[in-house]
Amino acid sequence: MNINATLFIQMIVFAILVWFTMKFVWPPITKALDERAQKIADGLAAADKAKAELSNANARVESELAQSRNETASRLADAERRANGIVDEAKARATEEGNKIIAAAKAEAEQQAVKAREALREQVAALAVKGAEQILRKEVNAGVHADLLSRLKTEL
Repeated sequence: MNINATLFIQMIVFAILVWFTMKFVWPPITKALDERAQKIADGLAAADKAKAELSNANARVESELAQSRNETASRLADAERRANGIVDEAKARATEEGNKIIAAAKAEAEQQAVKAREALREQVAALAVKGAEQILRKEVNAGVHADLLSRLKTEL
């Protein structure tokens, strides 16, 4: 065979191979590459969308955390104010009750002092009568001299 004829036949076979490849092999490969590129683009778009949603969610979380911190701080301040009010109220009640107890104790002490004075007056009157009896060396009748004793009590 002639080299030119071989070369010509190889060119025809190559042309048929190129045509066959372009007609049947190349479109599925191109389609698969296009689908792959589309999937990659969709994945990148979804990743960007997810990143944006994540940043929005983080912003919302930070906002809600700040709000809950503010609410917590205000509730703590309210609780502290209420506790201080309760403590102040309890102190006022304790002071008032203490004052009542002191007043009652003073009144009781005053009553006991009055009773003690009365008892002392009676004892002094009895001692005065005894002293007068011993001085006069005669018996003194308490029933007769009750007026004298009552004046002596009032003077003491």
